[in-house]
Amino acid sequence: MILLHSNPHFAQRWEALTPEQRAAFGVDHLALSRELTGSGELVVSEGLADPGLARWVSTADGSPVVADGPFAEMKEHLAGFYLVDVEDAARAEEIAARVPDAVWGLVEVRPVLDTSGWDI
Repeated sequence: MILLHSNPHFAQRWEALTPEQRAAFGVDHLALSRELTGSGELVVSEGLADPGLARWVSTADGSPVVADGPFAEMKEHLAGFYLVDVEDAARAEEIAARVPDAVWGLVEVRPVLDTSGWDI
């Protein structure tokens, strides 16, 4: 899983970009997604809405309670992801380095747990 993070500084960085740089940012995301689709490595990729639109769900007291988010003051939040099916971590890291957000150090690669062998 390639996770794309954001933080309060992202908006400032985004505003400092020229219109051409902003357009290239989106085009580069789309091009990477198309390439990974073509190679069969992309399972799914999506951007996520602002955390202010989040809803928190708890069943701690036995029945669902839904509240507006964000739950706590956050400095960073998850902004999107690429789920890729690749041979090894090195390939995932290679892809992550091509994600436009990597220029700001906002990309994380994390293995997805393989639960297929769990006896539950």
